Amino acid sequence: MNELPQQLVNGLLLGSMYGLIAIGYTMVYGIVQLINFAHGEIFMTGAFGALTVYAYVLPSGTSMWVALPLMIIGAILVAVLVAVGAERFAYRPLRNAPRLAPLITAIGLSLALQQAVWAWYPEAKSARTFPQIDGGPFHIGNVTIQTGDIFLVIAAPISMAVLAYFVLRTRTGRGMQATAQDPDTAKLMGVDTDRIIVIAFALGAAFAAVGGVAYGLKYGQIDFRMGFILGLKAFTAAVLGGIGNIYGAMIGGVVLGIAETLATAYIADLPAMDKFGSQSWADVWAFVLLILVLLFRPQGLLGERVADRA
Repeated sequence: MNELPQQLVNGLLLGSMYGLIAIGYTMVYGIVQLINFAHGEIFMTGAFGALTVYAYVLPSGTSMWVALPLMIIGAILVAVLVAVGAERFAYRPLRNAPRLAPLITAIGLSLALQQAVWAWYPEAKSARTFPQIDGGPFHIGNVTIQTGDIFLVIAAPISMAVLAYFVLRTRTGRGMQATAQDPDTAKLMGVDTDRIIVIAFALGAAFAAVGGVAYGLKYGQIDFRMGFILGLKAFTAAVLGGIGNIYGAMIGGVVLGIAETLATAYIADLPAMDKFGSQSWADVWAFVLLILVLLFRPQGLLGERVADRA
């Protein structure tokens, strides 16, 4: 029990990262009802975009306090370009096709992006060291927060505040809400639905890029395969919060992160779990929670916000 506050903080940090990625899933699904399984790889390309800025654009020895804002910009640019390109050339031609076609396309695009980074980036064949912020760790009572986690503590609430303002207070945000409710009627009312869909992809990619930078700062390294499992967990978070519900995505991510951390810390340490190997179960708890949600509350914690278009 003495470790519980630390585990809760660890879960909150992990869940915030899941939530940043899950926002992209839920925004795209809420508007075009597409589960973009390539979104995890957009998260990955954002992380490599940030690393590219640090390693090849900035002068050697640049302070991380100077480099970090430029790395975030680089990550967002790369992720947004990949996401917008995917929407334009992979998903838009299939917008009126049966739902299975864009789903298979998304899986194929996910594999293609992995292989593209593996082939293009010189050292992507193994995990790359990600630059770290000097200082820390910081102690608050019995809780220890690593320096890399400070970025996530600041970035997650700011990202949610910016998104809430954009969706609720701007003309484009209201257009996104209208398109999510009824795209045909929104188009008749003068909303450029193609533009709205592109903006949804771009916004989701930007948040995923911030999550990619947070991942590198938290774990100290990135890998071309890292987007696959993180993408599946973020999708689980989106379903948990209520697919199509932007705020539910962040709440679902936090709940998922805390549940996964507590399960790994306490359930995996039970004597009965020794024969299974506790480390191999670290990624299982998220999908156990997904199964339970689908069985007992398939609409998610906050409920879906997707219009019935049947």
